[in-house]
Amino acid sequence: MNHKSKPLHPAASLEERTFLALLRAADALGQQAEQLTRTAELTGTQYNVLRILRGAGPEGLACRGIGDRMITHDPDITRLLDRMEKRGLITRERQKDDRRVVKTRITPRGLELLKPLDQPIRDLHKRQFQHMAGAPLKTLYELLEEIRVGEQE
Repeated sequence: MNHKSKPLHPAASLEERTFLALLRAADALGQQAEQLTRTAELTGTQYNVLRILRGAGPEGLACRGIGDRMITHDPDITRLLDRMEKRGLITRERQKDDRRVVKTRITPRGLELLKPLDQPIRDLHKRQFQHMAGAPLKTLYELLEEIRVGEQE
């Protein structure tokens, strides 16, 4: 083989390499968190929904409100909520003043599943970023937020 032959694909741009590195990092971090949520028989998405609903308090949220707060987009949130309701983790109630709106609330059982995960999740995130000093970690956070906000505009 001729060592001076042209590569089959052009070299990846800095933007492409950055995008791929970001996806790989997110996947690695997410897999670790998913292993932890599985100990409570929850998927990462179910865990996210329960955290969102806990934060919403007794008012609960409409399906769209949950979807807007999700970390990853779930095109079939209704089916996800159906499964969670069958497990007794959430309740859904159609509003009397506007029958189109269905409010979702976390149940005591859902709260019970979340509580023992709170500290282990915090500890996991500490371990995941322990190799980074505070200033670079803050810079990374700010840069990621800049990407996220820039995409929303």
